[in-house]
Amino acid sequence: MAIELLSEHGCFGGVQGFYRMASPACGGDMRFAVFQPPQARSGKVPVLYFLAGLTCSEETATMKAGAQRVAAELGLMLVMPDTSPRGTGIEGATGDWEFGEAAGFYLDATQAPWSSRFRMETHVVHELPAAVLQHFPAAPGRAGISGHSMGGHGALVLALRHPERYRSLSAFAPIVAPSRVPWGEKAFSRYLGEHPRAWAEHDACELVKRRPFGGTILVDQGLDDKFLATQLQPERFEAACAEAGQGLRLRRHAGYDHGYYFIASFIEDHLRHHAALLAD
Repeated sequence: MAIELLSEHGCFGGVQGFYRMASPACGGDMRFAVFQPPQARSGKVPVLYFLAGLTCSEETATMKAGAQRVAAELGLMLVMPDTSPRGTGIEGATGDWEFGEAAGFYLDATQAPWSSRFRMETHVVHELPAAVLQHFPAAPGRAGISGHSMGGHGALVLALRHPERYRSLSAFAPIVAPSRVPWGEKAFSRYLGEHPRAWAEHDACELVKRRPFGGTILVDQGLDDKFLATQLQPERFEAACAEAGQGLRLRRHAGYDHGYYFIASFIEDHLRHHAALLAD
């Protein structure tokens, strides 16, 4: 599986790179970013996948989260995929920041015309890790996943759906109950159709009740987040985890909103959470 180098930059003793690969799942090229810590020069290192949110790309967390300094200390590789296929040419795929391009919701669409290109679950869970293992010094079997907002939804759902792929899990301000909030309802009705069972298979609150994740999940939520009551509703996930016996560390922070100043404030805690669980 070939990849194309777009640019590489020295960063905290390691290398921050931006790349492109052909994605059969998404029917075109997909971009992604990789930070290789200095330890990667002498051996294989664990990997943390970080999924960005609505309107974002592979550049967003890479440039705004401030994660590379601590990742370099911990010897943790960071992989940031794009949030959707681009240039799809599908009518209605652009012009709405809550849906379509830059809003893939990390699922495989089953409804036409979206099913021809919007297959982000296959890309993130299978295609991208295969490319990372082939082209970078990534340690097999030592991967974690995290994300923000829509990406937090993606991290929770993908880890719950594919527990064999991830040893650690965290999220910032995730959409935890997409079946019951406007962002999820808009996306799911178009990507998955009006099929409640299909929606439940991509809803963290529903999934965790049936198949809990094998470890404690770390979630941070700002209490000044303007989307807290209408779109995020972390109390739903808290209740679902309690019902399922799922280990959850949900931290609520006064004075923090939905943006990357919030993420940058607590990214170190998440990196240390993952590094501890991904250690040999």
